[in-house]
Amino acid sequence: MEYEVIVVGGGHAGCEAALATARMGHSTLLITGNIKNIADMPCNPSIGGPAKGIVVREIDALGGEMGKNADKAALQVKMLNTKKGPAVQALRAQEDKIIYPQEMLKTIKNQNNLSVKESLVEDLIVENNKIQGVILEDGTKILCKAVILTTGTYLKSNILVGSEKKAEGPHGERPSKFLSESLRKLGFTILRLKTGTPPRIEKSSIDFTKTSLELGDNISHTFSFENKVYYDVENQEPCYLIYTNDETHKIINNNLEKSSMYGGYVEGIGPRYCPSIEDKVVRFKDKSRHQLFLEPESKYYDDIYIQGFSTSMPYDVQEKMVHSLSGLEHAKIKKYAYAIEYDAIDARQLKQSLETKLVENLFTAGQINGTSGYEEAAGQGLIAGINASLKLEGKPSFVLKRNESYIGVLIDDLVTKGVKDPYRLLTSRAEYRLLLRHDNADLRLREYGYELGLVQEDNYQTFLQKKKDIQELFKLLENNKITPTNEVNSYLKNQNSAELKDGITLYNLLKRPEITIEHIKHFIDISYDEEVCYQVEINIRYEGYIKKALHEAEKMLLLENKKIPEDINYEEIPNIASEARQKLAEIRPTSIGQASRISGVNPADISILMIYLRKRERND
Repeated sequence: MEYEVIVVGGGHAGCEAALATARMGHSTLLITGNIKNIADMPCNPSIGGPAKGIVVREIDALGGEMGKNADKAALQVKMLNTKKGPAVQALRAQEDKIIYPQEMLKTIKNQNNLSVKESLVEDLIVENNKIQGVILEDGTKILCKAVILTTGTYLKSNILVGSEKKAEGPHGERPSKFLSESLRKLGFTILRLKTGTPPRIEKSSIDFTKTSLELGDNISHTFSFENKVYYDVENQEPCYLIYTNDETHKIINNNLEKSSMYGGYVEGIGPRYCPSIEDKVVRFKDKSRHQLFLEPESKYYDDIYIQGFSTSMPYDVQEKMVHSLSGLEHAKIKKYAYAIEYDAIDARQLKQSLETKLVENLFTAGQINGTSGYEEAAGQGLIAGINASLKLEGKPSFVLKRNESYIGVLIDDLVTKGVKDPYRLLTSRAEYRLLLRHDNADLRLREYGYELGLVQEDNYQTFLQKKKDIQELFKLLENNKITPTNEVNSYLKNQNSAELKDGITLYNLLKRPEITIEHIKHFIDISYDEEVCYQVEINIRYEGYIKKALHEAEKMLLLENKKIPEDINYEEIPNIASEARQKLAEIRPTSIGQASRISGVNPADISILMIYLRKRERND
């Protein structure tokens, strides 16, 4: 039995990786402990959010599956941060936890070149530092040319509730007990991380009159650029807003030593940006309350997820905590909260292609690399799948730059800086976020997806037409001028816009902050669709800022294009700081740009490194 690629783990990273390699023409085996848990959502029943929603759009632009699948399973959809600028706007959807994995499994089963096997991988077959296959728990050996590890939270995982610790996965499944030890023997640095999940409540036991209603948008949205709307905009599932209170905080503070984390039972380091409720209460003592959302999990059952209420307290304390919340005084807990700790690797031992530096043709993606979140995992899985395929084809790696995508930011952060706690993607991590918007993911990445063979011809032709329409609309606005007539000035005055003294192009008129593309339609007939109009409006309105960002990105690219030879010996470079020498030798950056982002490497070290490289080039 032999395959070109074996993907270990059927979570969001594994699904994208397996679909990518199969669609790029390589025989692929997806090995998962339980087929029913493929694309499972053990924590938050949502896809998207700040930065993460843009990642989903990027996955779709490249030809991945998460966006299409999220559209099929949406219960409620919102565009976040609409009162802020376009750089931070992102889509978020409540997902049906039954439909989402069902639809993904259906896609996987219908995919050519892709097989699925239920089992646990215990060891890797490695010869001369090159992957040869995997060994299953029953001793079966399966040979392959590349392996992608997407083990999620299952590497030596422990479920923790209070002082209790059980060696199991999120749904009580058997964890992968031996694979992380195999990785350690191969030379990988193993980290211990932690995450958690809140209680689930019986919907009928909640008094919703004491909550604030949170509805979806009254217009349709989609993650996928195919723009297929599967949900009923008029009948979206509602969410509800509540807050913790003094009583909640008192219960938590009085029982801190009983929580797994504060009681000293947790080995792993928890997420900084998605902490447990007890961590929030301790760290933010000045806050009298914390925001919580009551979110539906599926239309097929009535479990309600308490977003923001993750905890590892014992069951009896969880009961008191839940019943202290407004509207949940008589709530019935259907599933108690828990923490989960698991093994991960130091992502600085990865190349930017997500291939490991220690074992050739071994790739890793998702939480094994120290990230949190379904979206970060899926983005990595897609890139790992693409690069495993390209490696087998003898082609150069596919690496997205920081000015091209949030996925590029994510992977560069991981392989350059590593993690100490589970990494969460934030808009603040992207220095070129005005360029990396929700609306332009296809314009940034669709060409790549098509060239890689992941975007179908009909979708690509639709994209080309969109690009053509955008250029035509730009020209239309540049070539049409209005003059200061009474009718024109009267209209502008009614829009609280300054009257004209001279003629002005519609292009320049649209630069006025109070004027939108809808106002422009008063002066000229515009027949292009909403996406095209929005794209043109954003680019004209933020033209100065976009040009500045592009200029900064060009300077960054100059450093990215200054490559560092693989065989460089940092011990030979005189006058470089010892910490910089150690970090550079450990991470082995591929470019001056990447080297400059390593913690502990200062501008003076970079200058010395560049002088050394110039001398080396002259001597060569």
